[in-house]
Amino acid sequence: MALPVVLGSSSVFRQQQLAALGLDFAVGKPVFNESPLAGESARDTALRLAVGKVRSLARRFPAHLIIGADQVAWCDGRQLGKPMSVERAAAMLGALSGREIVFYSAVCVLDSVSGCLKSHVDETVVRMRALSAGQIGRYLAREPDAIFCAGAAKSEGLGAALLERVDCSDPNALIGLPIFWLVGTLGAFGVEVV
Repeated sequence: MALPVVLGSSSVFRQQQLAALGLDFAVGKPVFNESPLAGESARDTALRLAVGKVRSLARRFPAHLIIGADQVAWCDGRQLGKPMSVERAAAMLGALSGREIVFYSAVCVLDSVSGCLKSHVDETVVRMRALSAGQIGRYLAREPDAIFCAGAAKSEGLGAALLERVDCSDPNALIGLPIFWLVGTLGAFGVEVV
């Protein structure tokens, strides 16, 4: 019998993605410092944070499959986090206008009984449209949740209008949870989605 599933994320977007698979799962809020480390690559930051989140929940959920995820955006040699305010989101989108951004979406699954951990980082390359200040302002007025998204572009909503091109192996990864990898990995742990 498969272990019960816990999503170690307070992200409503990831919760919606996992719920769409029809799985029963609990949500655990990780307690983990999410600050990037000096000299750390965006890919490494995303993976370290995803792993840190599941490990922070292992004692609280000692007989579970714990899913952790994190996403870091990278542009012009710097990591982009979640702007967390309309003003910072507007500045971020202005700086990203017409640019290419790489999103590293890390996901891992920890069997808290055996300690077995499987992890994956999905890479998505996004080309933003050239955006005017008016377009950015109207977008942020209509998509207030964008301030909680890396790069301030909520691609599953109106943010799709900001994008010119997306290159990826899993379109779900840009939302925050690489579903293609996750379904296969959950299956390896005995949790069948279909």
